Amino acid sequence: MNGGETTVSAAATRPGDRVRDGSWEELVTAALLGTERRPAAGQPATLLDEAALHTVRRRAGLRPAPASVRPGRAPDDERPELPKAARRRLGQLLADRSAAAHSGGRRGAAPDLAELLPQWLSAAAERGFRAPPALLPALLDAARARTDLRPQALEFAGPRGRWLARLNPEWRFALRGGAGGAVLPDPSDAEAVGRLWEEGLFAERVALLAAVRAYEPGAARELLATTWAAERAEDRLMFLNSLRTGLGGEDEPFLERALADRSRNVRATAAELLSALPASALAGRMAARAASCVALDRSGDGGGGRIAVEAPHECDAGMQRDGVAPKPPTGRGERSWWFGQLVEAAPLGGWAGRLGGRSAREIVALPVADDWGDELHAAWCRAAVRQGNAEWARALLGTPSSPPGGNAGTVSLAERAKLLSTLPEEERAKWVAAFIAAHGLSEAFQLLGVCLVPWSAGLGRAVVDALEIARDAGSYPWSFSGVMGLAERCLDPAEAGRLEGLTAVPAEEEGASPGAGGYWAEAFQRLVGTLRLRGAMRVELGG
Repeated sequence: MNGGETTVSAAATRPGDRVRDGSWEELVTAALLGTERRPAAGQPATLLDEAALHTVRRRAGLRPAPASVRPGRAPDDERPELPKAARRRLGQLLADRSAAAHSGGRRGAAPDLAELLPQWLSAAAERGFRAPPALLPALLDAARARTDLRPQALEFAGPRGRWLARLNPEWRFALRGGAGGAVLPDPSDAEAVGRLWEEGLFAERVALLAAVRAYEPGAARELLATTWAAERAEDRLMFLNSLRTGLGGEDEPFLERALADRSRNVRATAAELLSALPASALAGRMAARAASCVALDRSGDGGGGRIAVEAPHECDAGMQRDGVAPKPPTGRGERSWWFGQLVEAAPLGGWAGRLGGRSAREIVALPVADDWGDELHAAWCRAAVRQGNAEWARALLGTPSSPPGGNAGTVSLAERAKLLSTLPEEERAKWVAAFIAAHGLSEAFQLLGVCLVPWSAGLGRAVVDALEIARDAGSYPWSFSGVMGLAERCLDPAEAGRLEGLTAVPAEEEGASPGAGGYWAEAFQRLVGTLRLRGAMRVELGG
């Protein structure tokens, strides 16, 4: 090797050259490791110079590429335009949707705009307005960040929102269908429905089946039958759930066939749906099994009668085919597990004949021998919810003044909440208002969740009166933050004026928690402010 060659070789390995000639990734690696551990990077100053040079190159350089296809024109949206005031309000709600994340725990007296956005979207959808084009990006960003907003946001965004979502990978969720993102054909267009059912994505097919089921239950069932055998087990389960809408006797033959499905979950769902049809063959089979386990015993309690229970001793093949799960959960006895499943699947209308012609209320009031009462009543609760039987729901609920577990009916608030959902809305609100008047708010949160929004005047007064009592007791409001949050969303905005007197800081009573009055005043100020804002939103939307 001659001297010239040696000189060239040395120059080629001069510090900094490997970075200068290398990629941006090599430069970043050198910066992360440090120049001491990466000698080829040269001195720190050299590395910084190279970083500046590469940054300019990256910003200024652009490799030629084929021109992309220009997107087509956005589709028309025939819905009416938002009023100007409502459009401004939507802009404020979207701009402030992340404010709650920076509140640091204490909510303060200002309304939480992020919690008002779902209500605004619902009100706009009810009135049939279209989304302003300029706010579509912010609306899609909000839906991307909050999955609870997606159904309402995508419905409001409409066809233009879906058109825009195709241009940004971050909004891909809007194209998946199911939650308002799918463009579904008219349910009466059999050809288009059949094509989407054969070729569509899973979420599109779920949304399509639901739409057809709502339009014509029989057509949806026939559509599902065309591909049932070829569907995956998890897909069959989702599709089967769509039959809950408009469930009727015409669905029985299809559901009976599903009892022989190879998937246990599909079999269980088919059995549940059949048991919700009191005239079905499965309901009759379950009624016979349950009746063999429950009898009227007139020998006890002075001859007035009591219910005797003899739970099944085995779970035979016929029971399993009809949806009875043989293996109980951990900590549950086999016989009580089988017994509960039989009773909840049996038609409630058959118990009067079995138990001396008594009404549902009289049956529920009967004593139950050998500590089987809780199991029997819990199964009846599930049956009342499944069958939508308001008479039995009233009997099992008992009176609002009786504490959970203290009457002959339900044993938990969760059961009561489910039973309430079967009652008419007005009756439901009156029952919960009476419960709150008797027991306060500490156990009412679950029950309030099944009441219609906005709350009725009586229910609203009961909640506010209970909050005022809690404040006067001198405790902090944090134990009632869940109820207060519900009140902000569910109280009628017309109640704001009546609540104004609660926004002042009350005198601190002896024994009260320090500063509690100020926190309560802040909470009521936020409640009043939120109600007034909801009222203004309603006016802005023309309602």
